[in-house]
Amino acid sequence: MKKIEQAVILKNEHYTEQIYDMVLLAPEVAKLAKAGQFINIYTGKGEMLLPRPISLCEIDKKEGTLRLLYQTVGKGTQYFSSLQKGDNLKILGALGNGFSIQPEHQHHILVAGGIGVPPMLELAKTLQGNISVFIGAKSKPILVEDFKKIGAKVFIATDDGSVGLHGTVLDVLKREQPKGDMLYACGPKIMLKAVFEWAEKNQMPIQVSMEERMACGIGACVGCAIQIKKENDWENLKVCKDGPVFWGKEVVWEN
Repeated sequence: MKKIEQAVILKNEHYTEQIYDMVLLAPEVAKLAKAGQFINIYTGKGEMLLPRPISLCEIDKKEGTLRLLYQTVGKGTQYFSSLQKGDNLKILGALGNGFSIQPEHQHHILVAGGIGVPPMLELAKTLQGNISVFIGAKSKPILVEDFKKIGAKVFIATDDGSVGLHGTVLDVLKREQPKGDMLYACGPKIMLKAVFEWAEKNQMPIQVSMEERMACGIGACVGCAIQIKKENDWENLKVCKDGPVFWGKEVVWEN
C-alpha cells in the first residue's frame, strides 16, 4: 500500500560533503513504511518532471516522521538541498519491498557502502539481538555514531585509510570473519557481488538492496530492470517494484 502526501520539512541540513540530512513530517507514509523501502519525492518543477527515489534512513511511526540522507548528484537533489524548514514536498510512499526479518534470528551482519548506509540504520533499529555493521567509504563514513547509539558494533574501511582499515568493506569482513544468522547488504553492485560471494563461501544467507538507477519508481517503466534467476532460466524484474531488496542467490551477478 502506498499514499501520496504533502510532507512538511522539519529539518534539511548539510551533513557531509554532498550529503544532506532531511526529516519530513509525513504521518500517513510513516505509518506504512518499513526498513528497506523508499519514497518518491517530486520537485513540482516542470523541467524536473520525474520524481527522485530516496531510501528511508529512519522511520518514527509515533511522531509520523521520515529521515532521509540524500546525495546531491543532479538538478533534483540540488533543488531539495535549497529547501528550508517549513517548506512542503509532495511524496509517494512507501515504495518497494523492504528487508525480510526473521524474529528467530539473533545474530545479524549489516554491510553497506557509500550512500547505501542510510537504509541500514532503520533496519538495525528494527532487528533484535546482536548487530555488527560493516561500513565502507571513500574517506569519511556516515552514521557511525547513530549505529553505536543503538548498541551495534561498527567496523569501518576507507579507500584512503583515514578511518578504520585501509581497504574495502570486504577486507574488513575477511579480517573479522563474523558469524550471523543473516547478512543484509546495500551499496554499489560491484560491492554487493563481492559480499554475496563471501556470504556464499561462509554459508550465510544474504539479502541485498540493489541501487539501480530508477526513473518512475513505481514499475511503470523498465529503467531499473535486473536479471533474476527463475528455475533454469532468468527474467527481468524491476528494482523499484519487485525490490529493491532481493535474496542474493536470486540475482544474476554475471551481468
